[in-house]
Amino acid sequence: MTKLTESHVIGRTDEPLKYQTIGSALDEITVRFDHLEALVVRHQDIRWTYGELHCEVNALAAGFLAIGLEPGDRIGIWSQNRAEWVVTQFATAKVGLILVNINPAYRLSELEYALNKASCKALLISPEFKSSNYTGMAQELMPEIASQEPGRCQAARVPELRSVIRMGDDLVRGMYRYDDIAGLAKLTHAKQVDQIATTLKPDDAINIQFTSGTTGFPKGATLSHFNILNNGFFVGQAMGFTESDRLCIPVPLYHCFGMVLGNLASVTHGATMVYPGEGFDPKEVLDAVVAESCTALHGVPTMFIAMLDDPSFADRDFSTLRTGIMAGSPCPVEVMKQVVSEMNMAQVTIAYGMTETSPVSFQSSIDDLLERRVSTVGRIHPHVEVKIVDEHGKTVPPDTKGEILTRGYSVMCGYWGDDKMTGEAIDGGGWMHTGDLGVLDADGYCNIVGRVKDMVIRGGENIYPREVEEYLYRHQKIQDVQVFGVPDDRFGEELCAWIKLRSGESADEEEIRDFCKGQIAHFKIPRYIRFVDEFPMTVTGKVQKFIMREKMIEKLILSA
Repeated sequence: MTKLTESHVIGRTDEPLKYQTIGSALDEITVRFDHLEALVVRHQDIRWTYGELHCEVNALAAGFLAIGLEPGDRIGIWSQNRAEWVVTQFATAKVGLILVNINPAYRLSELEYALNKASCKALLISPEFKSSNYTGMAQELMPEIASQEPGRCQAARVPELRSVIRMGDDLVRGMYRYDDIAGLAKLTHAKQVDQIATTLKPDDAINIQFTSGTTGFPKGATLSHFNILNNGFFVGQAMGFTESDRLCIPVPLYHCFGMVLGNLASVTHGATMVYPGEGFDPKEVLDAVVAESCTALHGVPTMFIAMLDDPSFADRDFSTLRTGIMAGSPCPVEVMKQVVSEMNMAQVTIAYGMTETSPVSFQSSIDDLLERRVSTVGRIHPHVEVKIVDEHGKTVPPDTKGEILTRGYSVMCGYWGDDKMTGEAIDGGGWMHTGDLGVLDADGYCNIVGRVKDMVIRGGENIYPREVEEYLYRHQKIQDVQVFGVPDDRFGEELCAWIKLRSGESADEEEIRDFCKGQIAHFKIPRYIRFVDEFPMTVTGKVQKFIMREKMIEKLILSA
């Protein structure tokens, strides 16, 4: 292989991109694998073949038309992982509706913002999940709905919304029942599904996903059939997926990890999707892997840590497992090694990307040496182009830190209704500025070293928190750690570490500092150390360092 002379790579192009719609892809895979199991939802006792899933999708698509939805309309989905989610994902794609993924953790003001930003015409909700009463919040947002007929919603706070569809058996005034939607369709609507399919284009927007920024309002990354269908296919290909694979999906479907790396990676290869539960529970996931003979398992690092630490872990037989993806946040090397050695996931891969790039740009191969898979995020995905640049936009040499820029089929259509933010993210050359710091080695393997905004500058020294975290993971008492910067009058910034110890262990600040002395540079040793039971996190498992920083500033009475 030719060594890189600059940090610029282009993925292989020997296999052409699929220029088709998601609905067309589902039709094709159903013809090939009609009788194979497509979906297993353990908490709903559902087992559907591809033929059965296809029927559910077409029936719901016709039902959407029957209640007045038309191609291009936006329909929000506010739910945990359920069978209705995957059916809706494909049914909306079938008739050109744009699915708006709403974070299950959102509360009232955030729901209102998302519905109005995307001008949603319909909203599909789960009754409730954990501390979220979705029905109650929808009624609070739209008190008028109780006196209106389903499909004729007129609410002051969400003026574009017309229909609310509720999962579950109960009838709620003003809302459709999900189970009744398909039955509202007539033969003309079923024929219309097929007619619409001939008018849809792969470049049509099909999905809006709200990114969880650290400041300001969430931005609606808008993705096309072409974007996510191809990314899902190549993600599955990187794991060596075939119709014999069974993927356990404990990650949220509202996020790209679930709906693209999970659902679309499976469906494009005829593999089986297995949902272990509504949300993440380590025991439920382990139960599902064993009972369903799963060959693959997805998760963010904190999920794998929880599974490895589950009391029932040692009694499990993981002989069917071989691959999967660990992604969503930096993957600790020691955790990766444990997953390989103790969960039989010898072909586990690491993936890197962002919602705005559909999402994966880099992924390790099942054939990569373990050292490559535990220390990098692999090499460039097919048909994707990446360069790493300095603060002046100049491409840097190999093994040099810089911002990762991505270009190609996977780059989003833009931020919904926000040309200004789109222009700031995607430059005139079509490059998506990720805000992530990375290093490309001469062989094209990428290592993520942090965020442009996460870099800590202490007394003129640039410190990348990921590097310090990786060292602290070596401490046998530490289960998880997050390092970030806080303001300092003398040095500008100082390092702070939040540490989660393993069950039954105890430690103090001096023990941690002594572990660092003489091993890492003195300016990389955290000045502030706090022992915690958990980290503030998004639903997708991403740690929110900005919240930790705010809490430490308040606790230490620092000047931001």
